[in-house]
Amino acid sequence: MRPEANREDDMRTNEVLIGAGLMLGAYLLGSVSWGILFTRRLSSVDLMQGGSRNIGAANVARTAGAKLGALTLAADMLKAALPVWIFFALTDSENIGRQYWGILVAAAAFFGHLFPVYSGFKFGGKGVATAAGGFLALAPKALGLAVLVYIIAVAGFRRASIGSLAASAVLPFAAWMVYRSFAITGWALVAAVFIWMRHRDNIARIIAGVEPEFRFPSRKAR
Repeated sequence: MRPEANREDDMRTNEVLIGAGLMLGAYLLGSVSWGILFTRRLSSVDLMQGGSRNIGAANVARTAGAKLGALTLAADMLKAALPVWIFFALTDSENIGRQYWGILVAAAAFFGHLFPVYSGFKFGGKGVATAAGGFLALAPKALGLAVLVYIIAVAGFRRASIGSLAASAVLPFAAWMVYRSFAITGWALVAAVFIWMRHRDNIARIIAGVEPEFRFPSRKAR
């Protein structure tokens, strides 16, 4: 067998081992409920009893303030972004399967956030920030367009849920428009479907006209 073939086989084996290991690590990291940890240690808020009772950054900001909300947002995004960046740093950029493994690593973190192992696969979040972290590493230009839509929607409707729904709906189109990648576009579509499923209660309230506006808590309320 030629040395080049041996080298390619070694690279593929190495990629599989790194990818599988990082998928496991990403799922375990994705299962960490940073919103609960931050609010319990850095505030007096019981996140599971306040606001929408969701573990995500929007509810943390709504119940415990903008600073903890921003901290939760960053941590939830890094759940997916960091493992994908590590995978890309450790693998050959010329390998055609590298993008697929990156998507699988991002997906593992996303589903860890939705179905966290530490709480018996219950009490997961809605996945918006973790999905965004994955696309920050995989398709940052498409994410930028989705974030712009999120900002416009929240500014116009004063509902974080509407921003999340609009941004996730736009993301597959943005991914295809920018990258022309079936893999990235397909993953954006799958993530959007799960995000919309997780927002079904919000959608019902939006239709009924009773979805609460997004507001930061007053200083007295904290």
